[in-house]
Amino acid sequence: MSTRFGNVQVQITVAGGKITAAQVLQVPWNDHRDQEINSYAVPVLNSEVVQAQSATIDMVSGATYTSDGYIQSLQSAIDQAHL
Repeated sequence: MSTRFGNVQVQITVAGGKITAAQVLQVPWNDHRDQEINSYAVPVLNSEVVQAQSATIDMVSGATYTSDGYIQSLQSAIDQAHL
């Protein structure tokens, strides 16, 4: 998904009809600020996905654009997996 600062792409791993992992394939990483925000936000978002088993997860404070792009990409991945 395209955000103001760059693209965000999420991949999920599914086993037995459950999300077992979420991984970011692409996230804005253009400068120190992007790296600082996303190195904190991405692990939090990945963890929340496995717990929630859906795209209904909390956004990470201070990482609004990344969180929004992540959630949109995540929903697309969930739809493709027919969950």
